[in-house]
Amino acid sequence: MTINALVFDMDDTLYQEKDYVQSGFKAIDRWMNKEFKITGFYETALDLFLSGKTKLIFNETLEKLNIFYDNTMIKNMVDYYRSHEPDIHLLEDAKWILENLRDTVKIGLISDGYLVAQEKKVNALKLQEKFHSVILTDRLGREHWKPSHVPYEQASRELQLPHDQCVYIGDNINKDFITAKRLGWITIQIDRKDGLYSGIAADQEYKAHFSIDNLRDLSDLPMLKHMFVY
Repeated sequence: MTINALVFDMDDTLYQEKDYVQSGFKAIDRWMNKEFKITGFYETALDLFLSGKTKLIFNETLEKLNIFYDNTMIKNMVDYYRSHEPDIHLLEDAKWILENLRDTVKIGLISDGYLVAQEKKVNALKLQEKFHSVILTDRLGREHWKPSHVPYEQASRELQLPHDQCVYIGDNINKDFITAKRLGWITIQIDRKDGLYSGIAADQEYKAHFSIDNLRDLSDLPMLKHMFVY
């Protein structure tokens, strides 16, 4: 068996998700300042996020700023966050990988998340022009977010390769690898120390075949050496 395709997750795999969060907070901060003359959103929300807060962060931020809000305002903020033009960039190791793969290697993406936000990220990172297959699972329906088998099977079809010639590289041990392994893919976890899912424990069936902390290490794996230009 020869591996002929690398399929990546996007968030905290190709770029740093914290950068997206900060970009979204900044966009809301500008919007709130312009529309409501409210200041301090970015700093307050970022402090909460960096302290480990991930749920109801908009609500708590407004409470800390002594701003009255209702469900409609929160929904508008969430919509604005998801639809903003993100200021994000490929991580250096992701950029290196894409620049050093042989032309014969097929490259794919399987990414969960709300469609409008994921589309904006793909555009910001210019992935559409680099990848042979881009699967944003929200297009398939929420029931087909990972670990559904559907996106992996669609990737196999679009790349025109059998499962055992594909590798999936992601960061979330809770959902990225279990189905890919069952279908016959090789799986690799990128464990970034400052990633949102770093250090999570899971049962063996959920774990990837390999774990790395830098995408450059892909070129050192014996089964993948043939994919890189030296």
